Amino acid sequence: MKVKVEYHNFKKLNIWVLGLELCDHVYSFTETLPNKEKYNLISQMERSAVSIPSNIAEGSAKRTNNHFAEFLSTALASSYELETQLLICEKRNFGNSNDRTILLSDVSSLQTKIFNFRNKILNDNYTAKGS
Repeated sequence: MKVKVEYHNFKKLNIWVLGLELCDHVYSFTETLPNKEKYNLISQMERSAVSIPSNIAEGSAKRTNNHFAEFLSTALASSYELETQLLICEKRNFGNSNDRTILLSDVSSLQTKIFNFRNKILNDNYTAKGS
């Protein structure tokens, strides 16, 4: 039987904090992209970035670890979407290459953390109280 999540304080979850920071960095990066991408790549990147901490926060309010894990999976999927968009920027030579490299590294690190946390909450012995 899965442990019922009593509550999560999403603001104290490292993955949420990192997701919020990543989102801020993405917004700064997209400001440097060609204006013609405003309604395409820029919009998509910003939505993907916003989705990561948003799904972590929304999932933290769910009643079970399984439900929370579903939202973590969505956050993880959004991070892969963002990674793809950054690789498109790389291929098109959009934005500063150093900034892209840092963002790609940050996305990869966050993906690992979300994946590991998702696995942890699915462990029967995990209790989220006080997270």
